[in-house]
Amino acid sequence: MEYLIGIDVGTSATKTVLFDKKGNIIASASREYPLYQPHNGWAEQKPEDWRDAVIATVEEVVKKSGAGKDEVKGIGISGQMHGLVMLDEAGNVIRPSIIWCDQRTGEEVEEMLEIMPRERWIEITANPPLTGWTAAKILWVRNHEPENYERCRHILLPKDYIRYILTGVFATEVSDASGMQLLDVPNRCWSDEVLEKLNIDKSLLGKVYESCEVTGTILPDIAEKTGLSTETKVVGGAGDNAAAAVGTGVVKDGTAFTTIGTSGVVFAHSSQVTIDPKGRVHTCCAAVPGTWHVMGVTQAAGLSLKWFKDNFCQDYVEEAARQDVDVYDLINRDIANIPAGSDKLIYLPYLMGERTPHLDPDCRGVFFGLSAIHTKAHMLRAVMEGVSYSLSDCNDILKEMGIDVDSMMACGGGGKSPVWRQMLADLYDCSVNTVRQTEGPALGVAILAGVGCGIYESVEEACDELISEAQSTGADSSVVGKYKAYHELYKELYGNLKNSYKKLAAL
Repeated sequence: MEYLIGIDVGTSATKTVLFDKKGNIIASASREYPLYQPHNGWAEQKPEDWRDAVIATVEEVVKKSGAGKDEVKGIGISGQMHGLVMLDEAGNVIRPSIIWCDQRTGEEVEEMLEIMPRERWIEITANPPLTGWTAAKILWVRNHEPENYERCRHILLPKDYIRYILTGVFATEVSDASGMQLLDVPNRCWSDEVLEKLNIDKSLLGKVYESCEVTGTILPDIAEKTGLSTETKVVGGAGDNAAAAVGTGVVKDGTAFTTIGTSGVVFAHSSQVTIDPKGRVHTCCAAVPGTWHVMGVTQAAGLSLKWFKDNFCQDYVEEAARQDVDVYDLINRDIANIPAGSDKLIYLPYLMGERTPHLDPDCRGVFFGLSAIHTKAHMLRAVMEGVSYSLSDCNDILKEMGIDVDSMMACGGGGKSPVWRQMLADLYDCSVNTVRQTEGPALGVAILAGVGCGIYESVEEACDELISEAQSTGADSSVVGKYKAYHELYKELYGNLKNSYKKLAAL
């Protein structure tokens, strides 16, 4: 038998899945780890936690599956994007990784805009300078921790640190590197102009590959720990959203997906470089060679619901434990009884600032319209609707750019909720579909590994063969107009509060 492994280094956990070449799940395992927030708006994780989780889960799936070491042909790695991992001369981690949702780099973004005009940033990197992206974080460390910057010899993204652990190779690939603000996105290579302007030594960065190219093989000590072979190939892999696109079959023009994980994304495939001159959505290289994708991002999507659940829903948690059911199933049950619009309650999901369309690190979450009639179920529904309004903002910008989407897939934890899928269908005013294959990013990078190992001819052909539609949720015409009105008010609220957010941040 021939097997492939997909590793997804997420924000809350790493999940590793072993597939056969028909895309069937043979074994899976996951390990959680903490998120550290030493200051308001900061977010860090320890790369060593990712390393330990990957080694443990790979060992577990190999053991569970009974696969012989020579039968595991390839590994693909997916990961949370934009995180900064800095290693010293010996390959040791210098400081905790500053991850994607961290918002500390406002001054560094201003510094980048002084170094080079916003328009030029967009021309080269396809995006304006952003607080959550890697380049600003590099500058922050240089400005605030010069001793750490001085020690740095390698700059990696989260999944590429795992590649180094597995193979000893310092490398990245085009989809994840697109989110560093150092890549020439139209030409799929490091930008000498950007690196020179920022005074960042190119030797700190790994070689750039296409996502399905082989980057190395497993080190002997890792093979011994995990039960793999030193002949097992590791391909470029992909950033989490580019990987999810492959894992849901969004690899051709006209296809798109919405994912609701910790963050939320509306992602459309494009065979052409399509850039928003206003910089509201992100254009990156896709995991399919020679193609790109455009995506809008909601910073706190599933995070908003988890935050509310963790802090205000102990009764739901206890009841779920008593019934031995998922707590989110109970939440979905109760909010299904609340009308669209949550009886005039609106939530702004800005717990970690916001990307699309505001690019504002200072905005924060709001419940607007609270009254004595509102219950916990109303607030839960309002949270899910607020995230849906934000995702609808993303979708509206893609339409404005002329990206014609005739198929919207739903994935991520939130995509499993029929209530949330209905909200999205009503706001997008189109059907929202799911696929039978549930492992999104892990399956996506396993497919990339299969292409790299010669098991599949191409990414597109593998997706046609392995991925099939499961459910379709159509828009409810009686609700579409109502949500449109609520969405318009939702958009007004940010404009009304923008200056107040700045004042709050300055206090």
